Amino acid sequence: MISKAIRLARVGSRSELAAALLMGLGYPCVMLAALIPHIWFFAAASAVTYVADWYLHQKGSYLVNRLGKVRAGLSIRFLLRQLMVILLLARLDLAESPLFYAAVACFLVFYGLQAPHGALTTLIRMRRTMPVVTRNVDLHAVRIPDAPPGVLVRRSAEKMLHLDIPAVAGILIAAATGDDVIGYVGIGLTLVLALAYLAALVPYVRRGRLAPPAPAVLKAVDAWLREYQPTVVLYFSGSNESAYQGNMWLETMARVEGRPLIIMRERGLVPQLAETSVPVVCIPAGTHLMNLDLSTVRVCLYPANVGKNIHILRVPTMKHVFIGHGDSDKLASVNPFSKVYDEVWTAGRAGRDRYALADVGIRDEDIVEVGRPQLEPIRSWTGAVKNPVPTVLYAPTWEGWDDNPGNTSLLLAGENIVRRLLNAAAPVRVVYKPHPFTGIRSAKAKAVNARIQAMLAKAAAERAADPRWAKEASSAAAGHNAAKAELARIEARLAELAPSGHAGGDEAEESRISLADPAREAEAARLRAEWNDAYWRSFGWWEHRTVSGAQPKLYDCFNESDAMVSDISSVVSDFIASGKPYAVTDSAALGAVEFKRQNTAVRAAVILSNSAEELDELLAAVADPAADTLAVARRELKTYLLGPDEPTSMEQFNAAVRALAAKAEARNQGVAQRLGDQAVAVPDAEAATSGAGEVDPQAVAAADAAADPDAPAADPEQAEAETALTEGTSPAR
Repeated sequence: MISKAIRLARVGSRSELAAALLMGLGYPCVMLAALIPHIWFFAAASAVTYVADWYLHQKGSYLVNRLGKVRAGLSIRFLLRQLMVILLLARLDLAESPLFYAAVACFLVFYGLQAPHGALTTLIRMRRTMPVVTRNVDLHAVRIPDAPPGVLVRRSAEKMLHLDIPAVAGILIAAATGDDVIGYVGIGLTLVLALAYLAALVPYVRRGRLAPPAPAVLKAVDAWLREYQPTVVLYFSGSNESAYQGNMWLETMARVEGRPLIIMRERGLVPQLAETSVPVVCIPAGTHLMNLDLSTVRVCLYPANVGKNIHILRVPTMKHVFIGHGDSDKLASVNPFSKVYDEVWTAGRAGRDRYALADVGIRDEDIVEVGRPQLEPIRSWTGAVKNPVPTVLYAPTWEGWDDNPGNTSLLLAGENIVRRLLNAAAPVRVVYKPHPFTGIRSAKAKAVNARIQAMLAKAAAERAADPRWAKEASSAAAGHNAAKAELARIEARLAELAPSGHAGGDEAEESRISLADPAREAEAARLRAEWNDAYWRSFGWWEHRTVSGAQPKLYDCFNESDAMVSDISSVVSDFIASGKPYAVTDSAALGAVEFKRQNTAVRAAVILSNSAEELDELLAAVADPAADTLAVARRELKTYLLGPDEPTSMEQFNAAVRALAAKAEARNQGVAQRLGDQAVAVPDAEAATSGAGEVDPQAVAAADAAADPDAPAADPEQAEAETALTEGTSPAR
């Protein structure tokens, strides 16, 4: 019942639900106490509403936003409480006292100060917002001042309204004791604090404390682009939950040949971007992006099919490639939208065959097999269980945008899978890693996810109380404590290595300070690897675990496990790189034969029905290599899905980048030559204008050159850079 109430209220936890209930009950109690009247009952009920309100804001509760929609927003709640204070004074026969008039005047003035406070904070936020957010981009050409302290601008309305506490407390104490001086002191303190808050904000609206104007920032970005001359772009757009789709390509972009650049479109995604040394430019406005100087870019990579791709797909001087965010048999892997790209890169032959079977208009010659560079961290199976107790990873995908039962095993089979693993004849450790999207659309999926986590927590507690495991825990306690201490040390050092800047720095300030430091990045990478090792040593190899959040990564879970259960998704294809046994759930009940026919990645898997009764076959393969009848099939499938081991995926990827860059360069030279040949018949640069009214800078340059035979020749350094790009080398600097 509590879980259902949490879902209906759309709060994140029992504590949030409790706070919401206390706040809902607190206000009627405040009114009742004012009417009775009873000062201490009123004080206690008011305190409850203050604390509950603060807690819900601290948690960022969804309920707080919904209250504003039903005219019970933050300001209204505080005003209501203050009106109840006035009512209490009237019911205490203090309506003719100076304290009563002082209280009324205080609350009127206090609310009068809310308007300038709101105006100041809004103006600061607006004028501190730059048209771009950057990482590892040198914007020294524009002056970006420090952001206001976070204590002034974060949750500012809530902080300002809470300044009424001294006045409310002083008035209540004065009404109870008869000493009006206490009330006047509280009133004065509230007004002084409110005025001081306003005074603290005023300096940050001066021109020197605001972000530079948009034209200056965009000019600086263009200047940096001309100096950096990016050649390969990863273009990423999507919802906040889709950040993982871009993050999975960061390490590949850091190793790609040429000069990589990451272009993003949503400000909310930038904080979720993992640390990278690759320059990042987030450009929310389409008009700003379309006016950006990307003339040196020859290859643009797209990990997702989203509407905003059109803003850069329109650029003809670069070649456009769909690389996706995983290799799977999902319908998204053969999206007809892929026809808009010049090429589609797949991991192995399987991706090529999917498009051929789907017949969605993708030509075979436009498909290039490049392997999966991201899979290099996945360690190959030795054929033996890593720990005395085998670890089985359950990594279901999410529920998808429709109600197709084949989307995820979570709804129909999830609890059966976990229950059978927990009740297996021989002990098994279960590691559960749900998809980041789980529950964002389906309340049922969210509920199942919560129940599975509860099952694992209960099973872990029962195992800890079992004498056998208690003995293991006792003998390993010192090692676990040492690992936990190491985790704390590593996390503290990683915090020290975080980009500098005072607490509360906004995105404008972070754009100024977030420049790549190779030494710091190398140390951070080493520490993250040490963190991952310490994490798995911080608890027993027999302990069940739910892994959520960014760390540890999915591939780290692969390396820790001996087998996996999952669904039709890229997770399965990636796990195949390990060579370990795996099972896939036929949630749509197609039958094993039809399921394998439709889904390439399951041809070497144990096929599970929704009852999960076939799990014994998977566990037998893990326990005894002789019982692993699918080992050969997994090796063959690995090559088919992910490509050959040699050359490496990164070598294949870079070769594809070089080849496509050469095609882009050849195209650009051909267009320039044709325009140059036709320029004699063109009276002015208007001929270089497209039907949409947009000017092609290269066409204008070609027309100008043809019209003026005395124009200077092309810059030799630029020609050298273009030649180097085609050949896959670096130009002389």
